[in-house]
Amino acid sequence: MPASGKFVASARTLGHQVANGFLALTHNGFALLGLAVAIAALTLISRPDLRQAGEAQLRQWLDQRHPQALAAAPAPAANSLAQPVVASDRATAANPKALPKEQAAVAYWLSKKYRVAPEPIAALVSAAYEQGKANKLDPTLILAIMAIESSFNPFAQSTVGAQGLMQVMTSVHTDKYESFGGQHAAFDPVTNLKVGVKVLKECIARAGSIEGGLRYYVGAANLESDGGYAAKVLAEHQRLRLAAGLRAESVMTAKVATPVQKAKPAAVATKDDSVPPPAADLNAKPVAGAIAPAATLALAQAGQKAKIGSTITHAEQVALAEPKI
Repeated sequence: MPASGKFVASARTLGHQVANGFLALTHNGFALLGLAVAIAALTLISRPDLRQAGEAQLRQWLDQRHPQALAAAPAPAANSLAQPVVASDRATAANPKALPKEQAAVAYWLSKKYRVAPEPIAALVSAAYEQGKANKLDPTLILAIMAIESSFNPFAQSTVGAQGLMQVMTSVHTDKYESFGGQHAAFDPVTNLKVGVKVLKECIARAGSIEGGLRYYVGAANLESDGGYAAKVLAEHQRLRLAAGLRAESVMTAKVATPVQKAKPAAVATKDDSVPPPAADLNAKPVAGAIAPAATLALAQAGQKAKIGSTITHAEQVALAEPKI
């Protein structure tokens, strides 16, 4: 065999040996890696403390990397199609003229009565109608609860921690806010509305009637009187239905057991009283069925114990002898 043939044969033999060695090394390496992963998994399963420490370290590393990534992100070019997010895009507002006729009538009526801008009220009315349809509830009932609970103040908070438009007990219904980013979402108007509707639906299902559900909602299900809360909500509900051009009789036929002071008709409201008075006037004389002053402290204590975590409203604030928020 010539020398060139011997060289080629030697080179081929060497190549085969190197390839076989590389394959053997790779195979053994993957085997060792798999064994190491299996041992690590067994260790983490048997040692929860090590697993939690590892998760904490990983979370800390990710938190540190997040601001760095944001800082390193290039600014959008001047001719970029991406538009920056402006404050108006985050605002809860809508054009009331773009709403259906019924919703627009409700929005303008609420805007005038509660002296709130029509644009945010229009967004809330639209959301109430969407949630009412999804949960098979009258949207004007949802809006009536918001009116009585907070007078459409999204930042309202009671003395016992009920927050937002529908005065939901945030600390009790923490789980309902998890999908919205946490408890601070209680002050987002639409989020508070959605959570409040869930609570209301649960209360109505538990009581078996609208009026009974309102008593559960205000936390007076186990009390002799709800302080007129259900009557106030139902009266506002009827006014909203009339404003929407609907029949005064709602689909609900519940009767209110506790009489309240007769409300002044909206048609004769003066300039100074175009905004409805607070749901409970601390200086008003007691009426039939109202709570006696001597029993207010006991009612407040009993109400807090009996409350199922729904809301604290004007009726309870009267019992607590504190002014409306």
